[in-house]
Amino acid sequence: MHPTHPQNILKFCPKCGSRTFGSADGHCLKCSDCGFIMFINSSAAVAALIKNERGQLLLTVRGIEPGYGMLDLPGGFVNPGESAESAVKRELKEELGIEVKSLEYLFSAPNEYIYKGLSVFTLDMAFRVVPETVDGLKAMDDIKGFNFYSEEEINFEKIPAPSINYFVRQFFKI
Repeated sequence: MHPTHPQNILKFCPKCGSRTFGSADGHCLKCSDCGFIMFINSSAAVAALIKNERGQLLLTVRGIEPGYGMLDLPGGFVNPGESAESAVKRELKEELGIEVKSLEYLFSAPNEYIYKGLSVFTLDMAFRVVPETVDGLKAMDDIKGFNFYSEEEINFEKIPAPSINYFVRQFFKI
């Protein structure tokens, strides 16, 4: 088990504060004092696959860790009470100022997002997005740049997230 796994990081029960909070199995932590069980589930996240009129894919440059300066797809975490489709629209507006004309779910892949020394397990969902326009895009929020790429122009070693790397490769097959 990776040292950033929640079972290796979380030492106190979030309900009662007891130090008897520990691994019950690979998917949960249990408090021996109050019986509280914390399941280690995947967080939902979304990624947008947007192409321009030449069939090139829009990739962003990460402006935060993990993977600062590396390539990514626009997207992010789904907020509590939010649908995946709403999250795609919100993230695109926040990151690039994009308004969505249409979107279609394509596929999903698991990922491990290590944030400040803690593994956050995600289930990333990819959507094909048709924007209202790709004119006037602006890098905002947690991205520092963007560009459209053909498959031959992409250095896949610069896409560190396995799920995003998979989505980008799949994009050019569909």
